[in-house]
Parts: sequence; C-alpha cells; structure tokens
Amino acid sequence: MDRMSDDRLRRACSSLIGLALGDALGSQFFVPSNRPYLDERALPPAPWQWTDDTEMACSIHLTLAVHGRIDQDVLAASFAERHDFDRGYGPATNRMLRLVREGGDWRKLASELFDGNGSWGNGAAMRVAPLGAYFADDLDEAARQAALSATVTHTHPEAVAGAIAVAVASGLAADGDWRPGPFIDRVLEYVPDGRVRDGVREARHLLTVSDAETAAYVLGNGRAVAAHDTVPFTIWVAARHRDDFERAVWATASAGGDVDTTCAIVGGIVAAGLKPGELPAEWLAAAEPLPHWSRCRA
Repeated sequence: MDRMSDDRLRRACSSLIGLALGDALGSQFFVPSNRPYLDERALPPAPWQWTDDTEMACSIHLTLAVHGRIDQDVLAASFAERHDFDRGYGPATNRMLRLVREGGDWRKLASELFDGNGSWGNGAAMRVAPLGAYFADDLDEAARQAALSATVTHTHPEAVAGAIAVAVASGLAADGDWRPGPFIDRVLEYVPDGRVRDGVREARHLLTVSDAETAAYVLGNGRAVAAHDTVPFTIWVAARHRDDFERAVWATASAGGDVDTTCAIVGGIVAAGLKPGELPAEWLAAAEPLPHWSRCRA
C-alpha cells in the first residue's frame, strides 16, 4: 500500500470508529431507564450496540479499502449482504435491501422510493463521514464520491446534499485547524441549493449560541429522520466542538431526536481529525467492536 492510501485509510478508520462510538452511545438513550445517564452526562451500562448507521458505514469503509473509490454496485451488494434487520433500519431500506439480495436492481429500487421522488432521509448522511476523511486531501472528490455513495439508496437531492455536507465537514476536520465560522463557510461551498444548504447557512448564523438544545430547536434534531432536519445541527455541533470528541457527542445527545444518528454523524466528523488512540478508552471498551469485514482496526 502506498503512503497516500495508508494515510487515507488511517483517517477513514478513525472516523468510522468515532461514528460507531457516537452511534452506540446515542442508541442507549432510546432506553427510558438510561435517561438519567444522559441528564448527568454519565456513561450508561455497557455493552453498547451500534445500529444500521455503523453497519452501513462499515460497507463504505470496506469499499474504499478495496477499491479506493465508491463502486456503486459493490457498495449496494455490501449493503444488501451485511443487512441485519435488527439494527434499526427504516422500513423502506429494509424492503429495498431484501429485494437487492433477491436480485433486484438497486438503481430502479432506489429511484422508485416515495412515489418516484427518492428518499430524502438522513441515511446517506449518517454513514458518509469515513468517506470524507478518506478524501480529506481532495474535497472536490469527497463531494463527488459522497454523492455516489448516497444515491445507492437515497436519490432525493436533499439526501445527496446532506451526504455532501457531512463528507466535506469530515474532510475539513481531518485536514486542518478551522475556526467555526470558516469551517461552515467551507462546507457551504460544496452544498447544493435547497433545504439542507439553507439549514447549514442558518447553523452559521447560530454559532454565537452556546446551547445545543436551542440550536436544535431552530435547526432540527433528526426527529423527522430527514436530511434537512438532521445535517445542519450536526454541522453546528462539529463546528463548535471539533477539538473535543466527548463534549461534541454529549452536546449532540442532549438535544434528543434521532440521537443515534446525530451522534454518529458528529462522532464521525470529529474523530476524522484524531488517531484511534486519542478516542476515549472507556467508550471504546463499552461499545460493540467493529466487524472484522469492515477492514478497520483501532
């Protein structure tokens, strides 16, 4: 493996581990008895199981490790092969991946979702941070590859825009020391016009706000499971807390909503700029390990 490929995979693996930690911790707060832990910012009892966010992100990491780019057919096959119904996939994705396993054409199936409009859900954004970290040295390529990764399951322009925003944010976190305002300005250079872009622009205006719940009230917290209801808030958190992984994830979780996904996105972005050994050891010990097939090791 050449030096550039090695560096890219190191960054992508760090991001994937951070994504999995955020996902696994966030998923614990759907358990009512764990709510006091969130209020106190204390770690809930282990083990923490990750969800579909991490499972799909592992397929992205595997595809990059093997091919160095997004091969959509390979990625669709991996999504379908690794699909575990019990990981919390949405009904439309469950059905689509089952049909792909049975020989269906992912292009046709993805484009036909929601009366032919395609899904604008946050699923493309939740899994893409490792890709952004991988292409941190080429943000134009990060945006292109993020769009390719998104449309395997999410063809609506807003879902694609959400994936692009998260990928670029992850690339920036991996390859530079950015102040919050310029960080979001740089993300905006790549995000197409639409509701996601409008939300990220509003996140830029809210950087003077310090409270995550207030920011989420304006930007959304993923409760609608839509890209435009999820991505702007995660970009806000990542911009404000890019140098503190634990603080970033706790701030995200405090806002509620689709907390496993918002924490996965933020964890993936912030961890892109870290080495696996810089992630919190207690969290790593509590979370379910990544699968061997992901090709990522701490």
